[in-house]
This record gives sequence, C-alpha cells and structure tokens, in this order.
Amino acid sequence: MSFPAYPSYRDSGLEWLGAVPNHWNVRRLKEIAEAFPSNVDKKAYENNEPIRLCNYTDVYYNDKITSGMSFMEATATQEQIDRFSLRSGDVIITKDSESADDIAIAAFVPDDLPGVVCGYHLSMIRARAANSGAFLKRYFDSPFAKANFAVRANGLTRVGLGQYAVDNVPVPCPPIDEQLVIAAFLDRETARIDALIEEQQRLIVLLKEKRQAVISDAVTKGLDPTAPMKDSGVEWLGEVPAHWSVSPLMRLTAQGRAIMYGIVLPGPDVGEGVPIVKGGDVKEHRLRLPLLNWTTPEIEAPFARARLLPGDIVYSIRGSIGDAEPVPEELSGANITQDVARISPSLEVDGRWLLHVMRSKPVFVQLEQGSLGAAVRGINIFDLKRARIPVPPKAEQAEIAAFLDRELSKLELLAIEARAGIALLTERRAALISAAVTGKIDVRGVP
Repeated sequence: MSFPAYPSYRDSGLEWLGAVPNHWNVRRLKEIAEAFPSNVDKKAYENNEPIRLCNYTDVYYNDKITSGMSFMEATATQEQIDRFSLRSGDVIITKDSESADDIAIAAFVPDDLPGVVCGYHLSMIRARAANSGAFLKRYFDSPFAKANFAVRANGLTRVGLGQYAVDNVPVPCPPIDEQLVIAAFLDRETARIDALIEEQQRLIVLLKEKRQAVISDAVTKGLDPTAPMKDSGVEWLGEVPAHWSVSPLMRLTAQGRAIMYGIVLPGPDVGEGVPIVKGGDVKEHRLRLPLLNWTTPEIEAPFARARLLPGDIVYSIRGSIGDAEPVPEELSGANITQDVARISPSLEVDGRWLLHVMRSKPVFVQLEQGSLGAAVRGINIFDLKRARIPVPPKAEQAEIAAFLDRELSKLELLAIEARAGIALLTERRAALISAAVTGKIDVRGVP
C-alpha cells in the first residue's frame, strides 16, 4: 500500500530530517517531555519498600511494558517509588550498553503499573501536556532517532547517553491529535508486519525440524521402506535394516588418525603461524581462514597429531555441542582446540554419509547424555569414540549421502527465502515508522 504526502512542506532546518509538513514544529525533547534516568538497582536493601523492577531486558525485548510481564522482585525507597513508578503514557529507553545500536531502545507503558518501578541503566521519558508518549515511542523506533542518539552517545568499551544528549535530541512534532493518529496507525501496521515476520520465523523453525527428521530417518532406516529390519541392540537406535551393521565410531576412522581433540591452551590470536579451529568456528560458512584465530608454531607443535586434512570432520565437543562440518582444502594443516574433535573417515567409509550421521539427532542424543549435569556442557572423547553408528554398505552410504544433499538443499533454499522475507519485512517496518513520524507520508486519511 502506498500513502500520500502532505499538501505542503517547509525546511526543518536539519539536514538529516529535511522537509517537514508546514504545520509541524521541530522541538528539543526537553520541550515536549521530561527525561530522567533511574537510579534503582536490582539489589535488595533493608528498610526499603518491596517493588517489582522493570529492568533492561524487559525494555530491550518488548515494545510494551504490561502488567502480565514477569518483573524482578527488588526494593526501593519511597522517594524512588514516587519518582520512578511506571505510569500510563511513559516511554522507557535503554541509556547505555556495549554498542551504540543498543541504546535508546524504547518500550511504551500503555497503563498505570502500581508497584512497578523503572530500573537502573534505563531512562524514563514522560510526555508533557499536548504530547503523546505513544508517538514518542514510535519516534524512538525510527532510524532517524537511532542515528541521532548514536552520534550523541559517549564512551568506548561501553557507550551511554548523558542527560544533555537525551534532553536535546530534536523531535518533529505534529499537533497532539495527529500524534495519536500516527501512533495508532503504526500500532496497526507494525502489528501486521510483525505477524508476517513471526510466520516466517515459525517456518524457519519447522524447516530446521524437517531437516533433522530427514537426516535422522535416512541414516538410521535407509531409503528403502520395504527393507527387512532387525533389532540394532542399541536402545536409542531401535531397528535398522537387516543388512546393516552397528559399529563404534572409532572403527570408521582412518588408520593412524584416531579421533582426538587438539590444543589445550592456544593463547591469544597472533595473526600468523598456524590457524586453529575453536568450538564456535564449527558452523556453516565459519570454516574459512580469514575468520579463524592463529597460534604460534611453538604452541601448536606438541599437538601435531590433531592437525587437519581435507575431508576430515570437525565436531564441537564443548559448549555448543554436536555441530559438525567438513574440513575444506584451505584448512589443510590447521589445528583444533580442546573444544573440537577431529574425525577422519576411513577409505571404507563415505565421508559425506558420515558427516550426515554426525549431524543426526540419534547420534547427538546418545552423546548428550554424558554432558548432562556438567558445569560446562561437553562430550567426552572416550564416549565419542564408542558412539554406536548404524552402518550400511559403502554403496548405500553414497546413495544416502546424495539423497540427503539433494533434500537438504531444497530445505535450505526455502529457509533462505524465509530469511530474505524477514529482512524485507524488517526493512519495510523501519521505513514505514520513519516516514510516518517525520511527516514524509500523511496517514490521517488511512481507514
């Protein structure tokens, strides 16, 4: 849907804003609202009053602050309660963070929330008479406002907004009745866009589940639904085709290249020497030289037995466990850390098939059992070597690998389309907000 422009415009006097409708004003925020940072932290103090605390994440992850949210229990003085209790029409913004992208994120308070107090690292924006908090919330959502706050933020390792920066940010201001119309319009339109984004996000989740189901079914049951089955002797695996065997993973690896992890203490990234693969690198599109850390030859030398060759499989065994990726040509001679296991398929095994097996849920489930309850999730190399793998003949391994390559490519194309749709909808959402709150479109006549 396209929207009309206003009948006439005038120069706003601000290069980044450009022209605004003739009857709009441009004001400093302090002229139309009171802005005040909270000093209520999450610690509980004796002799203070019990409260529910609206904290940083409540604002960061929500467009609106409502009574149904799970607020943190805390305490505050009576003076803090009087000053920072949430009222209908308030806007709460994040005032500092590690990144400028995360400051001035806004949430709107549609109703009074007795007993709920604004917490530390946040600022409250309370609109003055003849101004709307709902409109100000949408202004804070616009790229124009975000760019303004980004250049006004100060700090290096942590950036923040001082009182002067917040008070003096310019705001394009239509009359109050028009502010309310714009806010209501954006509530409706962004809700529609958000619903479409949520549909695409659900689709991506379903595609991921479908991908895992296709892999698991193929590597445990094969491609022939009429094949005779037998009990595998492994509880988690159940029945497998009668002509398959079940073998520990270590018997499927190349002679002289046992399953093992690598460098225990690789040290800082030195930018040259030997590239190393860490647990977080075992992701699609991450196994590339420009993205890896490097260690010195002296640190790497004692771990030469863990060096990689093209065709090896790297498997994450610490933290985010269960990710598996093939080693590309450019990483020949690279090494791994203790968070990663190297699996080298034997000549009697199809490497693509084994990669799919290592990505399957049945294999992950049996390995995950040993990590449960640990302070840091991890897979023991002993358990990994002895993981029970259903093994078809090599020719059938190749057929299964080719089938999965085809089917997973189809699912990935659908996921790419869904992600592209989300990106377009997100861009559309931001553009619509910007156009409405800066007067580039006139939504007064929109039904």
